[in-house]
Amino acid sequence: NLETREVMKFIKGPDFPTGGIVANKDDLLQIYESGMGKIKIRGKVALEKGKNGKERMVITEIPYTMIGANIGKFLIEISNLAETKKLTDIVDISNQSSKDGIRIVLELKKNADTAYIENMLYKKTKLEDTFGVNMLAVANKKPETLSLKNILKHTIAFQFSVAARKYTTLLEKELEKKEIQEGLIKACDVIDLIIEILRGSKNIKEAKECLMHGKTDSIQFKSRISKKMAGLLSFTERQATAILEMRLYKLIGLEIEALQKDYQTTIDNIARYEDILSNRESMKKTIIFELDAIKKEFGKDRKTRIENAAEIIIEEKKVEETEVVFLMDRFGYVKTVDLSTFERNKDAARQENKYLFSCLNTDKICFFTEKGIMHSIKVLDIPFGKFRDKSIPIDNLSNFSSTEDRILFVSSLSGLRDKNLIFVTKEGMVKQVAGIEFDVSKRSVAATKLQDSDFLMGVSVAEEYNQLLLISEQGSFLRFPLSEIPAKKKTAIGVRGMKLVEKDFISLCRFIQIGETRSVVYKDKEVDISKIKLGSRDGKGIKIRL
Repeated sequence: NLETREVMKFIKGPDFPTGGIVANKDDLLQIYESGMGKIKIRGKVALEKGKNGKERMVITEIPYTMIGANIGKFLIEISNLAETKKLTDIVDISNQSSKDGIRIVLELKKNADTAYIENMLYKKTKLEDTFGVNMLAVANKKPETLSLKNILKHTIAFQFSVAARKYTTLLEKELEKKEIQEGLIKACDVIDLIIEILRGSKNIKEAKECLMHGKTDSIQFKSRISKKMAGLLSFTERQATAILEMRLYKLIGLEIEALQKDYQTTIDNIARYEDILSNRESMKKTIIFELDAIKKEFGKDRKTRIENAAEIIIEEKKVEETEVVFLMDRFGYVKTVDLSTFERNKDAARQENKYLFSCLNTDKICFFTEKGIMHSIKVLDIPFGKFRDKSIPIDNLSNFSSTEDRILFVSSLSGLRDKNLIFVTKEGMVKQVAGIEFDVSKRSVAATKLQDSDFLMGVSVAEEYNQLLLISEQGSFLRFPLSEIPAKKKTAIGVRGMKLVEKDFISLCRFIQIGETRSVVYKDKEVDISKIKLGSRDGKGIKIRL
């Protein structure tokens, strides 16, 4: 009859094996009443004195969502914060965790702002995470999301069901034992007669029939009295079997006393089990006693603390807006340098990098992939420094995975806002999309809609070119004006750029300028673009003799 709030005096909240802190205590009432919600959980941070007046920050408990490989990702997140200068007071990171527990140590500079570092870890890494709650269970033979009270209701009903089955089985065993013990005690009183029956019988079957049903015709007795007494025997089958299997040492006086003592214990057990099965209060006490025994043997102190922690608010330090140069090599490693550094190393930069352009440090970098996804990262998140400073993989800064996808085009967001992008797919679909559509808050969005078997072949800024050249795998060439490609939303598939025969597909696309003297390599041979007659979109193209 308790309300959920009253039940929570006993069940205060989840207790995770990794400890940590549940930071939204007030939300637990609603979660336990509905069976669904989100728990905000934080790791535990402590400060220790280091050498030379320096401090070290030690993480001794982590959110449960961080177990396993996610600890490694957490260390990478901290490294990225240090490399991007968002945490400048961290000198070193080490994972000293062992079988004795979690211990992640951050060595700090002298006079480091520990409160700011702790807040940044909670805000920018998985040291604070959400744990989804869905109290789904099979109840009444169907899946159902249950409240805390309903979970308790079903759990308690299950405890009673298990106890009923357990003590019904135990009672049956004790009744069997009682039957056998009564038979053995009775047999001890007429042991001389039983020995006479055994000696006079030709086989066990005859002896057993005599013990159970008093059949004496085929048994030789010493006297009529013995035969008459044997005819009165009526042991049950279990009793008769136990008597025939009984060893002689059981006839010792102490053994008979032990048998009578065991019989009394059996009688007491039967009375107790019958009371448990017929009296609900007795069963309650028994269940509580057994649960207390489990608690005594296996119970442990709570690891997870439950509280209402203040929301982490970080005042972003105002960044002075400056122009930088973005550099990305062919392996996907990125960094930014200032303009003067770039000018001094201009030739080497162009030689070593696949993408390079200037942008503001407050801008975003957008990159488009074969799978039709646009990923974006803040320029401020990219390492900034000297020309020969270490770059980092773009995978570490975004949701992009270089092992699963390939980058086709990179630009700053400011370079896209007032432009249009051209998209070309393997199946010959084309479209233009306004660059402003990619000014979104999400780190990854679908840049275009693709059929299951399709992927992007090329992406480029429309304003920088006049024409598009499409080349199919089977050798069809089609050149047509970009003006024939209609504008579509990023969620649209697009229109057909080239008519393809069955099993043919676009193997190459080139964005070109009018009057540009340029050639394209097709099957290891150069083809002069000017020799490809200008056609129209959705044409079949022409075959060129190589």
